[in-house]
This record gives sequence, C-alpha cells and structure tokens, in this order.
Amino acid sequence: MTNRAYNFNAGPAALPLEVLQQAQEQFVDYHGAGMSIMEMSHRSAAYEQVNNETQALLRELYGISDNYHVLFLQGGASTQFAMFPMNLLAPDRVGAYVMTGSWADKALKEGKLIGETAIAASSEADEYRRIPALSDIVIPERAAYVHITSNETIEGTQFQAYPDTKDVPLIADMSSDILSRPVDVSKFGMIYAGAQKNLGPSGITVVIIRKDLVEASPKTLPTMLRYDTHAKNNSLYNTPPSFSVFMVNLVLKWIQSKGGVEQVAELNRAKTSLIYNAIDQSGGFYKGFAHTESRSMMNVTFRIHSEELEKQFVKEAEQQGFVGLKGHRSVGGLRASTYNAVTHESCQALASFMAEFQKRNG
Repeated sequence: MTNRAYNFNAGPAALPLEVLQQAQEQFVDYHGAGMSIMEMSHRSAAYEQVNNETQALLRELYGISDNYHVLFLQGGASTQFAMFPMNLLAPDRVGAYVMTGSWADKALKEGKLIGETAIAASSEADEYRRIPALSDIVIPERAAYVHITSNETIEGTQFQAYPDTKDVPLIADMSSDILSRPVDVSKFGMIYAGAQKNLGPSGITVVIIRKDLVEASPKTLPTMLRYDTHAKNNSLYNTPPSFSVFMVNLVLKWIQSKGGVEQVAELNRAKTSLIYNAIDQSGGFYKGFAHTESRSMMNVTFRIHSEELEKQFVKEAEQQGFVGLKGHRSVGGLRASTYNAVTHESCQALASFMAEFQKRNG
C-alpha cells in the first residue's frame, strides 16, 4: 500500500480507506455482472437495489421517519440554494435566513433572486467568528421557512443546538457536518447536503424533505427543479450519478460498522480536540478563529501571528505529507478539515507537527 497523505482538504475530502479499497475491488466487475456499476443501466435491477438500499441506510442511521422523502439529486448544495426557495417561497411569503458566514451568504443571495427575504439573525459584525445566539433569531411574520447553515467550513463555526422554529419549516444546509453527530430530523422541514465532505465523492446531493413540503412544489417550475418530480420517480427521473450513489452506499455501511452516528460523533470529538488543544495550549502562538463556544467539530480554523510563518507552516507541513491546511482565500490563515473519514492518527500527527513547529519558531 502506498503512503496515504494526511488529508485535511475541505472538500472533496478524505474518504475511508476501507471504502476506497472495496470500491476498487468492485470497480471493474460489480458482483459478477461482468461490468462496472458505472456501465450499468440505471433502470437495471442491480442499480435499483443500490439506490433503494442507500436510501434505507440513510433512514436507519439518521432515524428518518416515513413522512420524509430521501432524494438523491445533482448540482450540489449550490443548486439547492435556488431550488428550495423556488419550491417553497410563495409570492406572499418571506424566506428567513440566519447569517453565519460565507455559505449562508450564498444561500441568501440565491433566495433574493426568487422572492422576498429577511435576515433572522447575523454574526457578520463579529466577522462570523460565532453562531448567533438562538434567542437572537427573530422569525418574520410571513416566514415560509428559516434557513441555517449548520456548519460553516470557511470560518470554522457550527451550530451546537438548533433553533426551534415551531410551525415554520427549518431548512438546513448540512453539507459539511451531515452524519458527523446525531440529529433529530423531525425538527427540520428539509436537510440538504453535497456529499463530498462526509458522505462520499462529489456529484451527488442528498435531500431529506418532509412530504407535505414536496406536495407544495409549484407546477409552473421546470420539471427537473421540482422536488415532486424526484420524489415520484424515486430519484430516477433522469440518469443519476450512479457511481457516486454506490460510493455513498459504501460510506454509510462504513459508518454503520463504526457503531453508527453516535460512535462517529465520539471519534470526531476526540480527534478534533487534539488540534484544538494544540491551539489552546500554545500560549497564543496559534489563535483560533472561531469563538470557543461556536467551534466546529469539522473545520478547525486558526492563525499564527505572522503571515510569513503561516506560509512556512503550510510549506513545511506539505513536506511532511499534510494536505489542505491553507485557509480559505476569503479569511486566510490555516484550516484543518476533520470530517468523518479523517483518522485519529492524522489529527495526532498534525497536533505533534504543530507543537514541533512552535518549538522551532516560537
């Protein structure tokens, strides 16, 4: 086996080695079919079985009840930013958004193209270093929904608890923390996620949506942009990203083998705290970007007092096999993304490298 990089990429991100090896074994010949799953008709019994089983696995792992559809779509979370207001934001209603950073901002911009929007709460004045207090969220009277970004990958902040929006559907972009911790799906009208951080490769977007919201799809929308189209056709209205769905299937089985979402959350807490401890115990050499109470368990963002040292840190880290530690261009600094498939060993190695780098440059 070749040496695996310490992969801290923000997305596409690390996949479990066991999953990659399983996919490799079945890549050319899927279960004796004499062809790859990528070569099969999406109308075949073999593919339909993968499609149905993947939905069932997700339902089981997240405790998703029968009054929700589980859809496999394409176009990433970025398409969902426009698709959910198109389906849910009626002309006399308001789309409410909690502003927590770069991704929340992108969702709001798309919502504005569709209809009336309002900001329910924002931490922009604090450079998005924190998640707004739940008590600060003000839901406008004619709200069609309240939208949140559960985890901001760029700023490294995460909701520690979710707002109770009563009768107003709560919609969450969980692209970067889906299945990283338990979630009570029944509190949400809709959850969506691009797969390329915690669920599989890029190319598939998962949408978990309450059935009554699907029924609200306006018949005037283009066919592909209506949730009811995909719900009625079991996500097989058009050719699905079949290989990506297959990979998500393997990742979900891997999560199951780890003891499910609760066990995975414990592993995530343990490994991410190695890096946060390296920051907190550095005597100020490293400074966390996010406020402590809003810190993400998926994206650790931090700075060093000089940009020269930050560049040196990235360069030396790369020489030692670390990948993806440069912060997003919009906030700079450093970032380690510690999604489900990032190993404890990788985080331990990074914490050790940080301590050693400080010793030499502190």
